[in-house]
Amino acid sequence: MESPIPDLIHGLRCLSSNLTKAEAHCESHKISPEALLKARLYPDMFHLTRNVTTACDAAKFTAARLSQTEPPRYEDNEASFAELQARIAKTIAFLETIPDTAFAAAETRELTVPLAPEGTAPNGQTYLVRFGMPNFYFHLATAYNILRHNGVVLGKRDFLWVR
Repeated sequence: MESPIPDLIHGLRCLSSNLTKAEAHCESHKISPEALLKARLYPDMFHLTRNVTTACDAAKFTAARLSQTEPPRYEDNEASFAELQARIAKTIAFLETIPDTAFAAAETRELTVPLAPEGTAPNGQTYLVRFGMPNFYFHLATAYNILRHNGVVLGKRDFLWVR
């Protein structure tokens, strides 16, 4: 299996860039950062902070499960843009420790995934394309949408490319 690490890191770097723009937006518009960090698209959905931490978790768990690597544990206590940026940075640092060779034959391994539908994936390839990457991109897109909904000037390229 080809390593998903480059795609995961790219997505996290885009998220980091978008958070930098969000923090600048708060400063320039005299908005409390907490208002944006706790913003949601709908009352029963995760707020921005939780979407960022969950995107980081999705990245580290996807890579760890497929590479049979032990992922780091984080406390989930981030409360500022700086702390979210640190979370993204340490997630990227973890991902960079996993060699491409760790994904050899990952596409055929059966995985047990606590939150995945039915708890298992028949193989690593199915897990990656039906749960791991969709879950990661779901939280990236939701974070982006929360920022756009709250007036942060972002476009499609901000989601797709790091500027």
